[in-house]
Amino acid sequence: MVQLALFAQEQELVLPYPMIQRDSLYREDQFYIGMTYNLIGNSPTAFSQDKISTGFFAGVLRDFPINRDRTIAIAPGLGISYQNYHQNLSINGTASQPIYSIIPSGTYYSKNKIEHYLLDLPIEFRWRTSTPESHKFWRIYSGLKLSYLLASRSQFTDGQSNVIIKNNPDFNKVQFGVYLAMGYNTWNFYGYYGLTPMLSKNATIQDQPIGLRAIHLGLQFYIL
Repeated sequence: MVQLALFAQEQELVLPYPMIQRDSLYREDQFYIGMTYNLIGNSPTAFSQDKISTGFFAGVLRDFPINRDRTIAIAPGLGISYQNYHQNLSINGTASQPIYSIIPSGTYYSKNKIEHYLLDLPIEFRWRTSTPESHKFWRIYSGLKLSYLLASRSQFTDGQSNVIIKNNPDFNKVQFGVYLAMGYNTWNFYGYYGLTPMLSKNATIQDQPIGLRAIHLGLQFYIL
């Protein structure tokens, strides 16, 4: 009887260990970098983009799995990004009194662009097919991103003038958007749509708000 009791007690101690190994404490995709081709939506009449507008971003995310298999998680993060937009909306005047206009078709200019430097606060809802043994898996990560505009710069250059305006107050300091990252292993498609207009209601052409919403399409790479 004593031997049976000891055997039963030993079995109770052994059983939990496979459960702990199965529910290991690994985390996924906690650093990211990306590059995008930038488009602009919600634009005024006769607005158009020229050349190639690009963006770069990077940051860190803290992965918090919420199921036992660790295939579903929430990940808040912190990052930085640089975005530029080549288009035909000229910004002249000064930073305190900017003047907006659409460059007429056929008008010569060598450069007309907007640059943004942003601090990003993303939060992702994550689904993936990961395991503790493999870093190659399918993922679908949808997210919300709150961005703070650290600095802005616009430049218009033609044959006669070179107008540079830094930190134009008409650009919204706080910008908000949604994004989706999905793919397998290293390669992940990335798409972002800005829900907040890039310019405030103070920026107008013929008393009509200019608006402009950022659209980014590209690739995102997750590390570790």
